[in-house]
Amino acid sequence: MKFRPLLVTVMLMLSFALTACGRADPQTALEAAVQKLQKNLEAKDTSAVMKQLDPSFQAQAEFDGEWARKTMTLMFLRYANVKVIAVSQTSGINPASSKPGVTEAKVLVTGAQGLIPERVEPFDVRLEWKLVSGEWKLAAIRWE
Repeated sequence: MKFRPLLVTVMLMLSFALTACGRADPQTALEAAVQKLQKNLEAKDTSAVMKQLDPSFQAQAEFDGEWARKTMTLMFLRYANVKVIAVSQTSGINPASSKPGVTEAKVLVTGAQGLIPERVEPFDVRLEWKLVSGEWKLAAIRWE
């Protein structure tokens, strides 16, 4: 019986910790969405990537989600392994914007046959995210 106060204290601390972990702040959730996108691309899981795209998705301000799906399908069939290497990456939130989540990164993409495309320098990539029903959706991507 003398352990009961200790047990109650431990249970309360555990419940507070689990509650805190369950409610991710927007910045943490955005960073998790970026990691999930990388994981889904490397797993060559087109449907999982498509679930992360906002219906208004645009690539290079001219290509839509259907283009993204077709391009991924072709690349995943052509290359046995896909690896996305973020040389540098920063994510931030601007609540005043219509696409408040922004990730900027220098990215290398590699496959079994070497670099895809054959390029030594990393791409400069900008991802713009929208928060939809508590989930970050990729709304736009640009690269150079």
